[in-house]
Amino acid sequence: MKLPRRNFLHLAAGAAALPAVSRTARAQAYPARPVRIIVPFGPAGGNDIHARLFAQILSERLAQSFVVENRPGASGSIGTAEVVRSAPDGYTLLGMSVGLAINAAYGENLGYDFIRDIAPVASFYRANFLMLVNPSLPVKTVPEFIAYAKLHSRTINMGSSGIGATGHLAGEMFRMMSGVNMQHVPYRGEGPALTDLVGGQVHVVFASMTASMQLVRAGQLRALATTGAARSPAMPDVPTVAEFLPGYELISWAGMGAPRNTPPAIIDRLNKEIRSGLERQEIKAKYADLGGSTFATSPTEFGDFLAQDVAKWTKLIKFAGLKPG
Repeated sequence: MKLPRRNFLHLAAGAAALPAVSRTARAQAYPARPVRIIVPFGPAGGNDIHARLFAQILSERLAQSFVVENRPGASGSIGTAEVVRSAPDGYTLLGMSVGLAINAAYGENLGYDFIRDIAPVASFYRANFLMLVNPSLPVKTVPEFIAYAKLHSRTINMGSSGIGATGHLAGEMFRMMSGVNMQHVPYRGEGPALTDLVGGQVHVVFASMTASMQLVRAGQLRALATTGAARSPAMPDVPTVAEFLPGYELISWAGMGAPRNTPPAIIDRLNKEIRSGLERQEIKAKYADLGGSTFATSPTEFGDFLAQDVAKWTKLIKFAGLKPG
């Protein structure tokens, strides 16, 4: 049976529109089952805290369970690789932080390309790090620390959460820009490094505000400076390193990603709900208490930020001659 040309064109146009309609329908139905958020680090760290906070928010807003699963190992690459291998259907997401950008900057034997293989969904949070010393150290400012470190160049120890970790790189940046010599002492996480700083086993640690602010408030540690371009609203009396070493800047951040080729409609829906969550006053207050602030972006803006962050760390790692630990 022959169809009139008008009917044929009408049917053809309808058939061509089916994929778009199907994609929209899937996004509207999403999520139809529980969603996994893979955190590629251990529990109770900053990445885990942010992921669990937004798992709860997304569960409430989308009436479906968002469940955090910790997959630590290899500086975050084990959990990230699991997400990369997952179906791009919105049911496996990645809890992301600055540590993954640093890991990508090393670029050795990851088995994936972080920028290519992870689709940016949304950012959550950003914050400065703190330059911390034990109160018994006879310094109260960055210039005093530099003078003291140069006078005791063979005995100053800098603790960090591990070789190549954010705190280590913050210290390397400080070392390069100030000209001081510090012996690096790597730990298995921020907690042990801060514990030994409180105990006086090391002299200085660059640590996240999330992990260290309460120790500063309790008087167990002294904050010499923050690492952002501007002073932190959470600690306005603490100067920035950049006030003494112009150009010094390092921030921590957290966000969410998904496997490459996840439908844009699903990514856009997740982004919309996350940004709505970031507008809540209780979230703003919680992040301020952690020493940071909300960080809302579109998927495209977050992708641009990630590319710039990886490029910055790549430049620093190359300059310092560092290798992954």
